[in-house]
Amino acid sequence: ITIEDGFKWVMRGDISHVSNLSIEEVSRIHYRGGSFIRVARDNPTKDPEYLENTINSLLRLNIDMLITIGGDDTAYSALMLEEKANGRIKVVHVPKTIDNDLDLPYGINTFGFQTARHIGAQIVENLMIDALTATRWYFVITMGRKAGHLALGVGKATAATLTVLPEEFSGKNKLTLEKLTDILVGSIIKRLSFGREYGVAVLAEGLVEAMSEESLKDLPNLERDAHGNIRFAEVNFGEIIKKKVQARLAQFNIKTTVVAKNLGYEMRCADPTPYDMEYSRDLGYCAAKYILEGGNRAMVSIQNGKFVPMF
Repeated sequence: ITIEDGFKWVMRGDISHVSNLSIEEVSRIHYRGGSFIRVARDNPTKDPEYLENTINSLLRLNIDMLITIGGDDTAYSALMLEEKANGRIKVVHVPKTIDNDLDLPYGINTFGFQTARHIGAQIVENLMIDALTATRWYFVITMGRKAGHLALGVGKATAATLTVLPEEFSGKNKLTLEKLTDILVGSIIKRLSFGREYGVAVLAEGLVEAMSEESLKDLPNLERDAHGNIRFAEVNFGEIIKKKVQARLAQFNIKTTVVAKNLGYEMRCADPTPYDMEYSRDLGYCAAKYILEGGNRAMVSIQNGKFVPMF
């Protein structure tokens, strides 16, 4: 049985949004991006009633083994569901997120990351040529709520002028809008000193969450989703930092064209690379085999060519 739209319907007691997919229907879906069964941001852990509804819905569907697919929010929901089910439902999670923000073994990516990096690198490569041709700067904002892996991967692959990650700011080195503005302005001025009036800065969207509470007060439309995460699409972070940088440059009588560019959904739903095609199939097989053999409460991974359950 395939559950559509994540936890959206089952957490409300609605068991009508399910399907029985045939081999013919799914045998080639690994060629295409996106999600064949769709996704949703609904959070069953937000309310004890939702969590209980989810369990009851699954039992009504005669489901006693559940494989979840997604990032850190889905993994957490899966963990809470397994605990609440108290042995009635076995749960195994498959790590899928372009943010690459799950705690897998060193050097092992979540599936989707390499495809997103590939698409992102192609776009940034074109922007770098355009920056040189049109004599301008691009501020490229990449997805990556709590981890800068995607920004770093794209930035390193393309040799972008500058890449800034939230991981660089912790403890007393707390990020503010002013500090980020100084970093970008300093890079632009340094480039000018070498006779280069262009560049591309890759910025992880998670820089917003790395900022101090005081800085966040200056950001308009700070909405949050069902998991309590900042809705970055509503913040328009690129335009905000662009205006601040241009205002600071004006104090030095420097006028530079800056274009803010968001890289997000065009990377997330791209057709997968051969790496992710193979990797996702392997993870799916491992998850199914593990749970059918009695495995429970684990996230599947592959290390050194071997299946590894992570508890």
